Amino acid sequence: MTNDSDQLESTFRTERWNVAAVILGVFITLAGVMHFVNPDFFDEIVPPWLPPSERFWTYASGVAELVVGPALLWRRTRARGAIAAVVLLIAVYPANIYMTWDWRDREFSERLVSYVRLPLQFVLIWIAVRVYRNSSATE
Repeated sequence: MTNDSDQLESTFRTERWNVAAVILGVFITLAGVMHFVNPDFFDEIVPPWLPPSERFWTYASGVAELVVGPALLWRRTRARGAIAAVVLLIAVYPANIYMTWDWRDREFSERLVSYVRLPLQFVLIWIAVRVYRNSSATE
């Protein structure tokens, strides 16, 4: 009886992280699309001292998100997509730090958005790590 209970709990845990992977994949994919729909917003949060230009980094990160996001949607590519998501989320973190610094004189509501992005990035990294662990264990 315990074996059936353990199997059910394991299945529930696996499905929970599969759902999280799809949500994260959709979120990252939509963010990637937005880099091309509204590049000016993203240009503004790229640290200006990064060569060659803000627009280059906006488009490069948008392309990366359009590769990583869909990789999380399919079980076959989910483990690699999760590791790529961790790398991507760490790579774009300096833009979130710069955004918080650059928005320091804006309205509180705008500053709040920049403040929330900082810890949210760590939550997204944690989710991607958990998705990877779950995906690796089930392959």
